[in-house]
Amino acid sequence: MSRIKFGVMLRQQKIDFNQIRETAELCDLLGYHSVWFYDHILGLGAIEMDIFEAWTSMAALASTTDEIKIGTMVLCNSFRPPALLAKMASTLDVISNGRLEFAMGAGWFEAEYKAYGYEFPDTRTRIEQLSESVKIIRAMWTEEKPSFKGNHYSINEAFCNPKPVQTPHPPIMIGGAGEKYLLRVVAELADEWNCPANHATAYDHKLEVLKQHCRDVGRDINEIGISQQTVCVIAKDEAELEVKLEKGQKRYGFFGDISKFGIVGTPEQCIEKILENEKKGITKYTVFFSDIMNHDTLRFFAKEVMSAL
Repeated sequence: MSRIKFGVMLRQQKIDFNQIRETAELCDLLGYHSVWFYDHILGLGAIEMDIFEAWTSMAALASTTDEIKIGTMVLCNSFRPPALLAKMASTLDVISNGRLEFAMGAGWFEAEYKAYGYEFPDTRTRIEQLSESVKIIRAMWTEEKPSFKGNHYSINEAFCNPKPVQTPHPPIMIGGAGEKYLLRVVAELADEWNCPANHATAYDHKLEVLKQHCRDVGRDINEIGISQQTVCVIAKDEAELEVKLEKGQKRYGFFGDISKFGIVGTPEQCIEKILENEKKGITKYTVFFSDIMNHDTLRFFAKEVMSAL
């Protein structure tokens, strides 16, 4: 496997699940590190759109793949009580033989909260809830019968057996870029930070903010792995790149100018960008390929980029 880890964001809207399964199986064979869903229950772009729920989709893929890790970018903390989520995650890690990628966030899409009857508190409250959830989940994965009483959640001798396969527990990734509260929770509790694509151009600044939070809480920044959500537009030459980049920008323009933050260009140019980012501490990616789940593109990237790293 490449020393830089590449995860593939899968499509889950307006698609047959067999296409998702076949793509995950191909990524497994090609040596990608992971495949990812996003944790939304209403369609993005059109809320009435067909969309597969993330956790049940992960469980399905765990039974049809062998080596590749499976995760959600990122789990919405509000959707599942933390004690139940700890149990679900432990179960999935066991049945996949330690292949769970566990990533959490505070949630943001107010429309789906309201549609499904979830309360949508202010940002600070949602982040406080996220912090308590992470503490509960880690305790349930590592302690025999943990108890916890917080302002939002509590457990009482909450057995979580069997424990996850990964030891001491599946690494806990937190995704987000809010400087005052979210990155503080990353500094305090996360094993890994994922910088969202829509904040990628501000990565250097966000990293400095995270470093300061680490200093404030007495933690070594080097204890926290760093990953980035990004868009990849890869082409065999400049002529093809021009066409693919225009299409990619139309599809993912809501993230910003993908030519400035994404992995964009010929294989050589893509490798150059990845090595540049490695110097900044980024060693893992969750990638939206511009031509979503195109098998030829996945093969091309694996052969020309991953194999070189």
